[in-house]
Amino acid sequence: MVESRIALVRAPNPSPMTLTGTNSYIIDCGNGEAICIDPGPPIEPHVDALIAQCERVNCKLSWIALTHGHPDHAPAAALLSKRTNARVAAYETSEIARDRSLRDGDAIVAGDITLQTTTAPGHSADHVVFYEPREAALFTGDTVLGEGYVLITPPDGDMRAYMQTLARLSREFANARTIFGGHGEPVSDPAAKLQEYLEHRRIRERQILDALQNGDKTVSELVESIYAQTNRALWAAAAQQVLAYLDALEREGHVRSQQMKNSEPLFTLSSNSG
Repeated sequence: MVESRIALVRAPNPSPMTLTGTNSYIIDCGNGEAICIDPGPPIEPHVDALIAQCERVNCKLSWIALTHGHPDHAPAAALLSKRTNARVAAYETSEIARDRSLRDGDAIVAGDITLQTTTAPGHSADHVVFYEPREAALFTGDTVLGEGYVLITPPDGDMRAYMQTLARLSREFANARTIFGGHGEPVSDPAAKLQEYLEHRRIRERQILDALQNGDKTVSELVESIYAQTNRALWAAAAQQVLAYLDALEREGHVRSQQMKNSEPLFTLSSNSG
């Protein structure tokens, strides 16, 4: 079995949305080089911990690779780059300052390690995932987590793009051995996790359509119905999820929004909703 060169260094930013904190990864690439994936929020002690991990494996940081530009994943790149002279790589549409703009299929090479880039829109428009063939490791950022499900917040988040990304990852990385997500613990059965994620999204979408069969509803009313057993503290996030589904369904002609009710649009099924 290949000895792992991947070290998880978790940022000290726990919250209901970040779980136990943002996962940063240091990969010992051999030949005295290392790559950091998602250095996290700009917390100096966390940057210290990332540098300490590089020193622990006697490596100089060559690259900082970002899955996406959200505040809990990317801002420490500037601090880490300044202290190590590592170059920053991010997707070509990212608003994060970078030395290299990545496109689908691009590779980041350091030592004897190659990170393959795959575009993964959905959670955000600038999201990518990285695959490391030596360990068959898939670094998914906020596309797949070790616990729970991913928040899709329009307009930057796009539910249909997200479901297409999950389907693509399931097809193209069927042989992946581990998912290293942006939050939570590593996933040891990537194929099962990706199918679970897809099925969860299909079930939620069906629940929304079924609820609209019983009459027009606002997002708030759909949340109250579908997420009745969920902690109310999470209903605001659930509303973003429902809106993401409705945006996709409306673009496809399955639902339409109409007059306002209590300052919220009402959603109704279209005649071609099936």
